[in-house]
Amino acid sequence: MIGLVFARSCLRVLVGFGLCSSLPALAGDGDATKLRKPNIVLLFADDAGYRDFGFQGSRTMRTPHLDRLAREGTRFSQAYVTDPTCGPSRAGLLTGRYQQRFGFEENNVPGYMSANSKLDGAEMGLPLAERTIADHLRARGYRTGLLGKWHQGDADRYHPLRRGFDEFYGFRGGSRSYWPYSDPLQPPPQNKMERGFGNYREHEGYLTDALAMEAVSFIRRNRERPFFLFVSFNAVHTPMEALPEDLAAFRTLSGVRRLAAAQMLALDRASGAILTELMASGLEGETLVVFANDNGGEVPHNGSVNYPLAGTKATFLEGGLRIPMLMRWPGRVATGRVYHQPVSLLDLLPTFLDAAGGDPSAIPGLDGTSLLPYLTGNKAGRPHRTLFWKRGARAAIRDDDWKLLRHSDRPAELFDLRRDVGEQRDLASRRPDILRMLFRKLFAWETKLERPLWMLRGEYDRSDIEWMDHYRTPSETWRGLDSMQTTDARAD
Repeated sequence: MIGLVFARSCLRVLVGFGLCSSLPALAGDGDATKLRKPNIVLLFADDAGYRDFGFQGSRTMRTPHLDRLAREGTRFSQAYVTDPTCGPSRAGLLTGRYQQRFGFEENNVPGYMSANSKLDGAEMGLPLAERTIADHLRARGYRTGLLGKWHQGDADRYHPLRRGFDEFYGFRGGSRSYWPYSDPLQPPPQNKMERGFGNYREHEGYLTDALAMEAVSFIRRNRERPFFLFVSFNAVHTPMEALPEDLAAFRTLSGVRRLAAAQMLALDRASGAILTELMASGLEGETLVVFANDNGGEVPHNGSVNYPLAGTKATFLEGGLRIPMLMRWPGRVATGRVYHQPVSLLDLLPTFLDAAGGDPSAIPGLDGTSLLPYLTGNKAGRPHRTLFWKRGARAAIRDDDWKLLRHSDRPAELFDLRRDVGEQRDLASRRPDILRMLFRKLFAWETKLERPLWMLRGEYDRSDIEWMDHYRTPSETWRGLDSMQTTDARAD
């Protein structure tokens, strides 16, 4: 294992110069340029704020490497998740299908579920009948790897190596410490670091840096073949833990916001190390890179700012559903462009399969669509006219620029997102015709869904509504909720 101090210094050298003296010498890039299929790298953040990147307009956060990725590729101003919490959102991304279609409607957090749930604990996972991005790409000859957070089921049958991934280094659960656990009995099994299947051993140093080093190793070991690498960071999810030197870069900040900035700096450094390795290995021009986030920023506890959006993680306001997203593919995706049509994480599976030479239309039941024809100009219009979200009685639908919010404790609201992205002017009473139309579309979609395989206790509906009300007005500054604790179903 690489020591803590040395690992950090290697990351800095990798980012700055594209090499690290203790790592194996780089081979020539001649063979890499002969790849018939592009490599695919998905950099995935956890709970990051919509505003909290330089390319999103933040004047606080320092994200130079991701800002460069934005300049070198396309930024999506209206990218959406399929759910405002971690587990369901990832299920939608991995399958290209609304997760409610197969019963993954609520967050899968052991210990927080209703006693009437069909499944609980380690049994809550991505149904085995669903095929993942990794399944589809491996069938096309890709070497597939997952690093970091899984959160798609703790039981062995849900393990990444049994869901299309050839390599795994990370943890099966939804959250854990950034530092290694010194007591092997301290963390629950799903939060232990695991290499491959069942080989548990804690990392050294800071986890965000450790995942970057693993990603660099994966790229170097697999540079002779097309690969799909899913780097599923747990940053900037709670617990709020940061390196002292990263904290020192933000002396004008304090409290949780300072910790958030330090975690974001580490996330950007890790992303930079991966991007630099692609360049140093001669693979940059042969690699499709996407950066995205699993749901809206978790404002109450991790210091996120979602401005100009209202809301937070766990709510169906835009701040819970709209995320930062970037895509770079030299020669195929425009540089320095902002794409303003609504897209979804559902679209990543068909986009990746399309890039790999596959036919997404041959896969039955996909809800996503390949973005490549829209980005290359071969298709005009919107990839999606209508998008849906649902958890229990609460739901939302976006149809063109109209958005309906259906609540469990008050009348529905209607917003025109083209004129009111902050969702401050409810038009339900002025446009009952639009309201009725959206209700019908939403209900028609709901009738095609499966019932949830597990359900959170009802008390979490109440706390979600409290979060929605508290963060109902967009804010450029962080406002935490001291009265709410992180021992919450959304802590995973």
